[in-house]
Amino acid sequence: MTTSPVTHRAAAPHILARCRDLVRPALAGAVQRLHPWHAEMAAFSLGWGGVDGSPVPGSQGKGVRQALALLSAEAAGAPAEDAVVGAVAVELIHVFSLLHDDIMDGDETRRQRATVWKVYGTGPAILAGDALFALAVQTLADSPGAHGGAAVRHLAGTLTDLVRGQAEDLLFETRPWTGPEAVRPHEYRWMAEHKTGALLGCATGLGGLLAGAPAATVDALAGAGRHLGVAFQAVDDLLGIWGDPERTGKPVHSDLRRLKKTYPVLAALATDDPAARHLAALLGSGNPLDATTARRAADLVEEAGGRTATLAEAHRHLDSARRSLDGVPLAPAALGELLALFPFFVDRAA
Repeated sequence: MTTSPVTHRAAAPHILARCRDLVRPALAGAVQRLHPWHAEMAAFSLGWGGVDGSPVPGSQGKGVRQALALLSAEAAGAPAEDAVVGAVAVELIHVFSLLHDDIMDGDETRRQRATVWKVYGTGPAILAGDALFALAVQTLADSPGAHGGAAVRHLAGTLTDLVRGQAEDLLFETRPWTGPEAVRPHEYRWMAEHKTGALLGCATGLGGLLAGAPAATVDALAGAGRHLGVAFQAVDDLLGIWGDPERTGKPVHSDLRRLKKTYPVLAALATDDPAARHLAALLGSGNPLDATTARRAADLVEEAGGRTATLAEAHRHLDSARRSLDGVPLAPAALGELLALFPFFVDRAA
């Protein structure tokens, strides 16, 4: 079953809004169980309020992970409400990962406003992330029904994958741009599957698991989510170089300015194009990239085919996500909504 671009563009906002409305009360209730200071930082990160509780500018996020959990439960034949607890847990882990990622990457803005560590300090932001991590596990452990233990085990495996992927991402920074120790595109793909794909796979897998679906169906849903995660990361990498600051909330060429090893750059360096050699010399000079050299590096990445290769990578994983669900017994209407959401993960680069 497929959906046209026009169909999904019209349907996706409504699907996401419906899922956010279902999850928001339970998510807000979970956040209020935190220490008040941690709850304030979580609310700030979620876009619910500023330091003084007032509304803040910028996006509150689309809620794609929570939507994947609910839609997967519906596709497995259960009401979306059965997976709300899983959606809450996944969203809490997502916010935890953002708080810690922003510190590790030194990012000062997210969604067009200051990051939590810039407002509250590094130590408090780390502690708030830890609190969210613990709350996510507790939320699943306390959930009613027969699947709570399996859900916790599923989340635990996700967390292991997530931190392994993050470790590789950090270690990439210590490796050279060229030579036998350089990061290869297949290594980056493994990192993206674990760092980003694991949580989206957790969302889809938890939806099926909490719906009581057979193991084969849960595995298929989780596999689809992991592919979506790699596609999502590929598009994030494109936006990190060529994204509009008005939409990303980050400066243009921000990833290049930080000399971050992302898929477009690695794919470009893996070619025999003359632009790749110029790019390697520019990145390997040891000099920081100012606005002019970052623009030149972005042009070289595109000239060597890095931008095209990254879009192709995103679409390959989007197709793999769809194929993961072929032959799996899923409710047609709910599956249609789930598939209608898939292109969102790639179209952000448009």
